Amino acid sequence: MNKELMTENSSQTRDILSVSELNRAVSRLLEQSFDVSWVRGEISNFTPAASGHWYFTLKDDAASVRAVMFRGRASAVGFSPKSGDSVEIRGRVTLYEARGEYQIQVEQMRRAGLGSLFEAFVALKAKLEAEGLFDPGQKRSLPLYPRSVGIVTSLAAAALRDVLTALARRAPHLSVVIYPAAVQGAEAALQLRQALAQANERGEVDVILLVRGGGSIEDLWSFNDEGLARDIASSLLPVVAGVGHETDFTIADFVADVRAPTPTAAAELVCMTRVELLSEVQGFAEQLKREMQRKLERLGQRLDRASAAVVSPGERLVHQSERLSGLKFRLQTAWQQSAQRRQSLASRAHDRLQVQLPDLALRQSRLERAARGLVAAQQRSWMDKGARLGAVQAQLRALSPSHTLARGYAIVRTTQGNIVRQASSLAVGNQLDVTLSEGGLTVQVEEIRKTPS
Repeated sequence: MNKELMTENSSQTRDILSVSELNRAVSRLLEQSFDVSWVRGEISNFTPAASGHWYFTLKDDAASVRAVMFRGRASAVGFSPKSGDSVEIRGRVTLYEARGEYQIQVEQMRRAGLGSLFEAFVALKAKLEAEGLFDPGQKRSLPLYPRSVGIVTSLAAAALRDVLTALARRAPHLSVVIYPAAVQGAEAALQLRQALAQANERGEVDVILLVRGGGSIEDLWSFNDEGLARDIASSLLPVVAGVGHETDFTIADFVADVRAPTPTAAAELVCMTRVELLSEVQGFAEQLKREMQRKLERLGQRLDRASAAVVSPGERLVHQSERLSGLKFRLQTAWQQSAQRRQSLASRAHDRLQVQLPDLALRQSRLERAARGLVAAQQRSWMDKGARLGAVQAQLRALSPSHTLARGYAIVRTTQGNIVRQASSLAVGNQLDVTLSEGGLTVQVEEIRKTPS
């Protein structure tokens, strides 16, 4: 009997599941039993997590179910849902095993009642994204200092008033060109494309604002036109899209160079405030002032060095006189040494003659003649050297400014000390300082005569 009881207890133990095993089995059962399907309901308790995942409850009048949409799927929705929105979701039924609660793992979401439009939106978005029209690397940069802004919108749109008010407040110096087009209706997409083409053709603005106020997906549908999207991508001018409210997304938002959450925000993105511009101008002025000051300081240093290198005529004459004295001393020394060498040679020659010639009288006579010839040559050489020295001295005197003044010439200077070389550089009435050989004069120009051709 005890053996039978033990066998029965062992069989029951093998059939006992842990809570985790039970939830895992139920999760597999739910996933296998329910296909992916669409469910309609109202969002409540919507919570966007820091990770990018969305957690919310989907409910109707009689029931509710928890739902989760992970970041990768949520980023492709195209709008930001909030509690109270009626939506249609497509997902799989799963079990959150940690709590044993079943939930819907959402793969797609669209606004309720707009399934066909939303599917067309998602399909076009995927197509253009695959072609690279949304690539951030292809976006054009906005001009930092635009001179003119173009606005593509309806003349009756409230968004136009908002944009004009924002531009007038922030940057009243900007010129604004409006390219009118319908922003809603069957012809809106074509008119928007024509206005955008006109702005590019005329080339009179630096940036284009494509703006419209908020509305339903049907109201904004012209901004989901494929042709308009391609025109925006190929625009020569950068395009800022400010369509609808912050939670509204259109194809134009994705393909534009910059997406603004509202029309007013679009106007604020394209221009700096007057205060900011004046601050920048002040900064540039201060920088220019510092650069000019540094340049003037460098030029001042160059002027000082150049002034130090300038030698006055008086100093130059002193240097030349000192050099002439040195040359004269060297010439005298050289002549004395030459005379001594010649005297020495004469003496040695005399001695050799005395030894070699037996006829002393004849030798003496020849020696005397040679001595007289040598003395005469020495005298001629001395006279020649003296004449050359006199010529150099005469040339030096002739080049001396004082000698030139003594001949009746004068040095004419302006009151600033500049030497006057040409009459054409003066004007009648100019005062001049005249330096003479003895003394000087201060004169005034009464007539200027030109040199005859």
